[in-house]
Amino acid sequence: MDKLQQIRIFVAVVDCNGFAGAARKLRISPPVVTRAINELENELDVRLLTRTTRVVLVTEPGARYVEDCRRILAELSEADESVSGMHGAPSGRLSLTAPVLFGALFVTPIVAEYLQRYPEVSASCLFLDRLVNMMDEGMDVAVRIGDLPDSSMQAIRVGQVRRVICAAPAYLERRGVPESPGDLVGHDVIVASAVTPSSEWKFVDQGRAYGIKLAPRLTTSTNDSAIAATLGGLGLSRLMSYQVADRVRSGELKIVLSDYEPATLPVHVLHREGRHAAHRVRSFLDLAIDHLRANPAIN
Repeated sequence: MDKLQQIRIFVAVVDCNGFAGAARKLRISPPVVTRAINELENELDVRLLTRTTRVVLVTEPGARYVEDCRRILAELSEADESVSGMHGAPSGRLSLTAPVLFGALFVTPIVAEYLQRYPEVSASCLFLDRLVNMMDEGMDVAVRIGDLPDSSMQAIRVGQVRRVICAAPAYLERRGVPESPGDLVGHDVIVASAVTPSSEWKFVDQGRAYGIKLAPRLTTSTNDSAIAATLGGLGLSRLMSYQVADRVRSGELKIVLSDYEPATLPVHVLHREGRHAAHRVRSFLDLAIDHLRANPAIN
């Protein structure tokens, strides 16, 4: 059996948690699956899977190997699609992920325009305020806000955002405008975080970074609810500049303590590394990068 078929079968066994499930998925007989795994382990001289009467477990070498196998299969699929679709319109399914509000404000309009432009493409958007593993969750494209760890992904910078503290003019008129971070102790504070709520806000003063712990009047799991409470005059909130850009521009919110803001955070568009990006991915990246770089809210 050729090596590529062995790899496909091995990945299917891991994905299906067993030999029988892999056989059904690939529409081959269970003995063929067993033979392929045995041949692969003999060639590598390493145990990839531990079999019991009930379950199949991946060994430590097997876990490392399956990630490499997934990458190989993904790049092969992208190469095939790139060649076959070079002279035609993009087609297939595009999967992408972004933070919730960023996805709603900026990514969704781009996706809608893209789908109208290319009727043979469908799209799946996963908007979450957590880090999505692109390989594990099958994402083609991701938007990341913040410094990037080392990875095998290609990253294109499209802008930058700030962490800003803002409040409604009515609140500031009633309670006063804080002149320094220390003044926040006497104010009502709204804290929003979908992942790890924190009541410590970071500041920089003459190059020195420090944090101030606050007692929130309201803690909420969503940024849009924090924005609503801030607009209602409940207190001061700390949000990304893009999340409140329209409200600041209209005068509904005012930014305070801008002289003490920490460094800006870069915004990147990521896609899976490979010399042969799928046609649908390349064409979406071209559109998204142009739109995002032209958006004043993140530039």
